This record gives sequence, C-alpha cells and structure tokens, in this order.
Amino acid sequence: MSSLLNESDLRHETAVVWLEDPENLDYVRQALDKLARRRGKPRYERDGRMVGYTELDPRAEADPDSGLYRRRVFFLLPHDRDTEPDGVYQTGAPGEAIDPRTLEPQRAGEKTPRSQKGPAAAIATSS
Repeated sequence: MSSLLNESDLRHETAVVWLEDPENLDYVRQALDKLARRRGKPRYERDGRMVGYTELDPRAEADPDSGLYRRRVFFLLPHDRDTEPDGVYQTGAPGEAIDPRTLEPQRAGEKTPRSQKGPAAAIATSS
C-alpha cells in the first residue's frame, strides 16, 4: 500500500508512535485507515498485531462524509517474517511492506534490501 500513499495523505502527521521496537523488525505493513480520532492508540481490527501508528496535528480535518480521520497504522500478520522466519516471506515481502527504519511523519517509508529479502540479504549487500 505504500506505493498508493501520496504526500497529501500524510501532510498532517506529527508523530510515529511505535508499540514495538522497529529495530527488531525487518519490515512492517502500512495501511491508511479511517479512524475516529487524530491522536492516541487506534482500535485494531485486523488479524495479527498493530506495531505502530501515526498521530495528526489539530489542523487535520475529518472526512466530511464519514467524520473520520485518515491515519497510518503499521502492523504484522501471523505469517509474516518476524513470527515465521522460514515461512512464505523468508525472502521477499508483501507489497505494502516497508522498512520501519525509513519511516518518519509525513514520509511514506521505503523498501530496502532488508525489508524485501530478509536479514541475510542485507548483510550480503553491505559486505
């Protein structure tokens, strides 16, 4: 989903809040969710677990039809590399996966060798 984000989606972000240490994660999935509040931990209604989220400044406006705010949520599913290192994403990563080390408010984040291929690939490319 990161490729579907544009700067206007992120312009009111003030902080990325991590619920887990991003240094321990090769990648996180990111999604733009419609949420009831600008700040605070959002309710999580997916499989897996939420590992982080963004907060918005007071100027962020709710959608006029739904009354909801668009905020990013970062999450991992049960079959992701962190819990199944020998599973389907032993190498490669889901399309919406980005390296959490590249995330900042108002910046979508990037795919890196570590996020896309795993820790062994990152070590091999840095040698």
